[in-house]
Amino acid sequence: MTDFPLPEIPPAEGMTTQEHAYARLRNAVMVGALKPGTALTFRGLAQALGLSPTPIREAVRRLSTEKAIEVLGNRRLRVPQMTPGRFEELVELRVLLETHAAGRALPYLSEVVIDRLTALDDRMDAAIAAHDLDALTRMNQEFHKTLYALHPDQATIPLIESIWLQLGPFQRQVIEDIAAITMVDHHKEMLAAMRARDAAALRVALERDIHDGSIRAGRAMLATAR
Repeated sequence: MTDFPLPEIPPAEGMTTQEHAYARLRNAVMVGALKPGTALTFRGLAQALGLSPTPIREAVRRLSTEKAIEVLGNRRLRVPQMTPGRFEELVELRVLLETHAAGRALPYLSEVVIDRLTALDDRMDAAIAAHDLDALTRMNQEFHKTLYALHPDQATIPLIESIWLQLGPFQRQVIEDIAAITMVDHHKEMLAAMRARDAAALRVALERDIHDGSIRAGRAMLATAR
């Protein structure tokens, strides 16, 4: 048995064992299932996934290059801790990349997609009420990714996901105090801007969505940890 959870995700058609191991570990980090500072081992990860160490080593190598897992030597692994400087850098990168992606996607936005995003936001409200943090994190990423992917020539989603990957463990730690992120629902402001096809209002709402809530609470948590 292991003491760290790895959420199940079904393998995509044609996905190799190695690719599935990487996808599942990456998802666990991105949604914050593994907290900052969590100690990992190749053997423990292999047991958690029911695999041999070989695909785990390749998955860890890839995640190490993405700054999602630290290889400490002597076969020891760890989910990176967050620092105030790194946190601020990642937050500002989120703002730059995601406001760019949203602006580029806006001309391709249809009422059908807006209705889909509205329904998704309603399900997020239900997840907050149920304190279902796994579902909340997953649907929040789906909300943003659905919008950004509308541009047929977009190249930002892999970059944005890299930022989410590095922020995931710490942000999940922050939202354990769910009351800190439920003061204002900026997704509803984003949806209103989308319906109005107002690029400036969408940018403002998206910046507020990124900076408020878990980011504000994250800054406070890092400040008290000094």
